[in-house]
Amino acid sequence: MDKIYFTKMVAGGNDFVVVDNRDGTIDVSPGWAKKTCTRKLGIGADGVLIVERSKIANFKMRIINSDGSEAEMCGNGARCVAKFAQDKEIASNSMKFETLAGIIDAEVTNQRVKVKLTNPINLTLNKKVQLKDTEVTLHCLNTGVPHAVLITEKIENASVVDWGREIRWHQDFAPAGTNVNFIQIVAPQTIKIRTYERGVEDETLACGTGSSASACLASILGLASPPVKMITKGNEILEIDFDRAGENITNLYLTGDVQIVYEGVMTK
Repeated sequence: MDKIYFTKMVAGGNDFVVVDNRDGTIDVSPGWAKKTCTRKLGIGADGVLIVERSKIANFKMRIINSDGSEAEMCGNGARCVAKFAQDKEIASNSMKFETLAGIIDAEVTNQRVKVKLTNPINLTLNKKVQLKDTEVTLHCLNTGVPHAVLITEKIENASVVDWGREIRWHQDFAPAGTNVNFIQIVAPQTIKIRTYERGVEDETLACGTGSSASACLASILGLASPPVKMITKGNEILEIDFDRAGENITNLYLTGDVQIVYEGVMTK
């Protein structure tokens, strides 16, 4: 049977299976990704990160979610793949890599990885969305992938899975859907966050692009100022820094620790 060498990595509570496919020998398919990510039956992960060759950067990153769908971008995945690329000598500690959302810059300093995300787009404030039992007010921003943010006073009581799933599939966000973030403002530079992730189709322990979108939206709404510490469901802290001029966000950075859990070999 064919052997595939992989690295299991974690960033901010998101876990990934990372593989080097620059030689193109791995036949990446939705079924294979779903099997690999299925906990108890496979390795188990929020997604698979595929490193491929690029003509415009050090390498290309593909993100396959645990449901087999392909994502444009993943902030914590980008930090993992940057650490992987440095460790495997695919790139130096300062690198550029290609994603479906654009070119990502990254810097690796030991376990600390900082990535510069693409400038956010598609800002929408105070969007009213009717759910089955209530109406909610959402703020939306695309930080590589689409995010909706709902502000709550007690995040522990937030209906992350029920409301998150309903909003994710809501007709207002069709056909692509959206990720859904619930945030609680703790202080001007500290925010708690919980996220329902599209593609994983459940609450995850963290979301890098979601934390970034939430911090930016909180700043635009006058509730926070950068740099913002985002406290995730997994109790990890992600630091989001950016420049803001009115509703325009530039120089958006996501920083946090990355851990290599183990390396192994799987058969396909």
